[in-house]
Amino acid sequence: MFIETEATPNPETLKFIPGRTVLETGSANFTDRDSAARSPLAMALFGINGVEGVFLGFNFITVTKSLSHDWDALKAVILNELMQFFTSGAPVITDTEEQEPSLDISALGSDEDAEIIHQIQDLLNEKVRPAIAQDGGNIEFHGFKEGVVYLELQGACAGCPSSTMTLKHGIENLLKYYVPEIIDVRAIEQS
Repeated sequence: MFIETEATPNPETLKFIPGRTVLETGSANFTDRDSAARSPLAMALFGINGVEGVFLGFNFITVTKSLSHDWDALKAVILNELMQFFTSGAPVITDTEEQEPSLDISALGSDEDAEIIHQIQDLLNEKVRPAIAQDGGNIEFHGFKEGVVYLELQGACAGCPSSTMTLKHGIENLLKYYVPEIIDVRAIEQS
């Protein structure tokens, strides 16, 4: 098994590409060991000293390290753990029900905003999410209220030095162009 690695815009995060599907649908973001209980893969990675975050996408894994650790030492240990995991045949996620929650529009905005919310979701899915996945991350929609879109950057994009610019200049401009009712885009903290 050969696992490729790619740098991401976040110097504390590397993207690992195992050459196989990691998650069939959706994504999974784990910001600490406690949140990773439903993923044997994430639990294995959190067992490595220095790993602070794990993000699972369709065909990649991003790992975020602590500032006190160096990629030169950590990368080989992570690669070894990934190879052992994938050759073991263990499931990546054991509880798939939580993996991709259904979108409850009533909790995200008013009924009058339903069409705008659908437009935002379509734009995120078609234009934004694929580009962010290339950098080893994801974006989650958390709501639309009074002209403000609330988004969460995950994986390599969370905590990335350029995330504010990506959000405000890239994503906000794109959404405003297609949906004039949007007046602002704001990041929320990782859940």
